[in-house]
Amino acid sequence: QVQVVESGGGSVQPGGSLRLSCTTSRLTFAKSVMGWFRQAPGKEREWVSCIGLKGVTTRYADSVKGRFTISRDNAKNTVYLQMNTLKPEDTAMYYCAADVYGSCSTSSGAYEHWGQGTQVTVSS
Repeated sequence: QVQVVESGGGSVQPGGSLRLSCTTSRLTFAKSVMGWFRQAPGKEREWVSCIGLKGVTTRYADSVKGRFTISRDNAKNTVYLQMNTLKPEDTAMYYCAADVYGSCSTSSGAYEHWGQGTQVTVSS
């Protein structure tokens, strides 16, 4: 069974940084587009970023563009989300997802495998 496990969340002050990691197992990682989503309390899950198979193609939501960077290490079956200049509105549960043989989609329905999430809280 495919496993997707996020880590790296925590509490940080506004302006701070966090680096999320997502490690997968039993997944054809090198053939999977990887995405990050987030969900704040009382809000719908929203797409944050995605990265293509070789890490060349990346996309970002306007709300995080210029502050977040997605990357992947296919040798480690891991995708990262470097989050800088964090704002209180970035507070959410962050989820990693995999779309095997897919494209860099902004739709959560395109992703077959999901992690349990890691909490990010930005507060002074």
